[in-house]
Amino acid sequence: MCTRVAVMSIIVKDIDSTKKLNDLLHECSHYIIGRMGIPYRDKGVNIISIAIDAPQNTISSLSGKIGRLNGVTIKTAYSDIITKDENDV
Repeated sequence: MCTRVAVMSIIVKDIDSTKKLNDLLHECSHYIIGRMGIPYRDKGVNIISIAIDAPQNTISSLSGKIGRLNGVTIKTAYSDIITKDENDV
């Protein structure tokens, strides 16, 4: 299976969406390399960065699900790094 390295930038304006967001991230936690969250209290938002190494369709699906949450904005940047599983030939 080929995987891609990507960074997801998430801005949460609606705090009520936080539980759903965390549930979605937990479903893909085995692909997540790292996560950083910053509460920006002056603006009333939370900023989250996710580094992920997963199949392209998994990243796209997760990004789409997150983007449909109320008060949540997401942008995903893909690297040109594509890795193959040792079982791929």
